[in-house]
Amino acid sequence: MTPVTYGGKYLSGSIPKVNNMSKPLFLHADRLFSSDPAQRAIARDLYASVKGLPILSPHGHTDPSWFADNQPFENATELFLAPDHYIYRMLYSQGIDMDSVGVGSKAGPSSADARAAWRIYAANQHLFRGTPSFMWMSHVFGEIMGFEVALDETTADFYFDRIGELLASDAYRPRALFDRFNIELLATTEGPTDTLEHHAKIKASGWKGRVVTAYRPDPVIDPEHEDFHDKLALFADLTGEDVHSWKGYLSAHRKRRDVFMAHGATSTDHGHPTAQTANLSHSDAKDLFHRVLKKHVSAEDAELFRAQMLTEMARMSLDDGLTMQIHPGAYRNHNARVFDTYGRDKGADIPMPTGYVHALKPLLDAFGNEKNLTIILFTLDETNYARELAPLAGHYPVLKLGPSWWFHDSSEGMMRFREQVTETAGFYNTVGFNDDTRAFLSIPARHDVARRIDSAFLARLVAEHRLPIEDAAQVIQDLTYNLPKAAYKL
Repeated sequence: MTPVTYGGKYLSGSIPKVNNMSKPLFLHADRLFSSDPAQRAIARDLYASVKGLPILSPHGHTDPSWFADNQPFENATELFLAPDHYIYRMLYSQGIDMDSVGVGSKAGPSSADARAAWRIYAANQHLFRGTPSFMWMSHVFGEIMGFEVALDETTADFYFDRIGELLASDAYRPRALFDRFNIELLATTEGPTDTLEHHAKIKASGWKGRVVTAYRPDPVIDPEHEDFHDKLALFADLTGEDVHSWKGYLSAHRKRRDVFMAHGATSTDHGHPTAQTANLSHSDAKDLFHRVLKKHVSAEDAELFRAQMLTEMARMSLDDGLTMQIHPGAYRNHNARVFDTYGRDKGADIPMPTGYVHALKPLLDAFGNEKNLTIILFTLDETNYARELAPLAGHYPVLKLGPSWWFHDSSEGMMRFREQVTETAGFYNTVGFNDDTRAFLSIPARHDVARRIDSAFLARLVAEHRLPIEDAAQVIQDLTYNLPKAAYKL
């Protein structure tokens, strides 16, 4: 069979009629636009003006080895199920074991048969109705894979086999898909002890795709991280610094940041439990550091050290120019059984209330008025949009607001974000969209949703005579491309 092209349809043979109950794939051209005809017409025009713009993906978690090695993805389960916690967390909530859908554990890779795992996913499509995953996957199946019939238990094998055929072709290797998706830049995220060999291999290959890294130092900053002491030892080996002294520890961060920048990094990322910052004196910071190096650290000292390190990272960003991202407010690995069996990042993180006004005050007292430093704030606590985040970003030159994130990167979440922050922060204290995903093929789908929602929001402003159409046309271009390019220094 001839592989379909991006945006094409499955034309190399007829779609099998598995039974009379098979449904067409649902992917309406006006999805996410208003039901009001006037607003819908404006949204269509705005969306059309940005639909074909290049994708900037300045923050995400795709695997750089995909692009370094450019090997074919093996099958539908490996590509869609195993890396996507949005999918398997929903299945797990219904009592479906993660191993059965291809998710590896601490003991090793999943023992599940890939086809059997895919059949489980297919038979449970009803669980995703109304969720972002339903819309993302419909886009992937229709626009990228060319299917015209919906996935369910009757079409599971047809999907699995056809996807396997496509993945075996050169047109569906990672680099070819990267180019087909019109990705201008994709940032992965690595830890401070990562050797970045995949990024080095990409650079040496001569391929023109721009895949860069981002510095995520959490494992050597969080004393409550289960690998903290082991990672510190690796940190010392990589940098040649005495990381058990405060001076050497800070120097090690600077060295690693330089290495990351040499591999294309333009940003750092910090996934702390809270947004708490501190600005201790040198002697107090040094004393605190020596306390957190002990085997048993108090929760208070661990929190204070993370808080101090956000300020230290801001100080370093002011020196080296890296944009700083703060992603706080998740109770990580809430399900102890899942963590013990499968490890981190397995869909068991839960949003928490998060404060910013008092938490950020020490950092902002030190650096809030800097014009040459950019700190992008994210939240999982939507109650803070209008009360804290928009007023902060609407005043401090150093602050920008990251887009609706993780649990809120749905169409509803994106609209709530625009409705609650725009009145105080405007559009130009935000940074456009980033997909923050491990699921490579969902990247164009996620950006498409963001472009549609921004078009729908702007269309309402135009229809209500709150914004001239020519201004809306400029804003949608800026939200889609210019703002992320500027914020992340791309």
